[in-house]
Amino acid sequence: MSDTGSMRRRTFLGAAGLGAAALASRRAVAAERVVVGTWGGDYGDLLAKNVDEPIAGKLGLEVLHQTADASPRKAKLIAERAARRGTLDVALLSDVDMYEVSRHGLLDTLDMGRIANAPHIVASLARPYAIPQIYSGQVILYNPDKVNPAPRSYADLWDPKYRGRVGFSDLLYSQITSVAALVGGGSMSDYGPAKKALLDLKALGAKVYPSNETLAVALKGEEVWLTVMWLARGYQWRRSGINLRHAEPAEGVTPILYQGAIPKNAQNKAQAYAYLNAMLDPRAQAGFAARMGYVPTVTNATLPDDLAAQIALTPEQQARFRLPDYEYVAQHAAEIFDFWNRQFKA
Repeated sequence: MSDTGSMRRRTFLGAAGLGAAALASRRAVAAERVVVGTWGGDYGDLLAKNVDEPIAGKLGLEVLHQTADASPRKAKLIAERAARRGTLDVALLSDVDMYEVSRHGLLDTLDMGRIANAPHIVASLARPYAIPQIYSGQVILYNPDKVNPAPRSYADLWDPKYRGRVGFSDLLYSQITSVAALVGGGSMSDYGPAKKALLDLKALGAKVYPSNETLAVALKGEEVWLTVMWLARGYQWRRSGINLRHAEPAEGVTPILYQGAIPKNAQNKAQAYAYLNAMLDPRAQAGFAARMGYVPTVTNATLPDDLAAQIALTPEQQARFRLPDYEYVAQHAAEIFDFWNRQFKA
């Protein structure tokens, strides 16, 4: 073999080695990615500002959001159940939706030993298949200039004097159905009476808005005077200048819990665990509370007294919680969704 040929071979092998190193480097970088299925809008922005950039990013994670409403995200998880490699590393859902997904056997049972912040989780919020990120309570939000006296019960939304002034976010269809069930004489384990109650409300001109943000615009413009929403959202909207107060319904506050889980076929599980831990970091928890009004789910996150007074739920309120019946909702999820879309919202 000639020197020239030898040199060419060495050059080729060197280039190949560099290419392999570059490829390995790219793979290493790709392996640090974590794909998070989440909501867009305000929630996605705050997730980026409180978890992705200041905490996950400093751990070397490249966080990619796949944004959608809850229903498409659940459908994606179910559709990919047979796939060896799923497209999501972390799935974020409300407690009701997450329970439904867990029933399909799509989520890992979490190894809490891999989550350093797990020992600080409030015990009553712990679940084997998901970590609790944030929580709040379902209340009545109202315009005090238009609604006087303050509402005392969910049933007040059915008062004819508020015809055409009650509005809801489409995203809360399951929660509004539970409210209608209580008003109609049902319970959290019997939504049957909700159908007539919802149709009665529809006859009174109740409106459905496609998102929380569009409902906020309607509240600000006084197109809507009353709604059912999370206390945390009320806090956000008051801060933005919307004239709102909140009332605890006589039926009891229903807690809403937002959770994070790892699909069984997630591609980057080590990164997923790191991301769940970042979500439980006291700094992220305090940031969500300050900016979004949701109560921390870990005991080592502290809030200023004035903030806690606006968003926290007292022990007395917690004792009166109207808890969801996760199993009932999961069994009737398709029926609830179908009635809402085909008969109430149509």
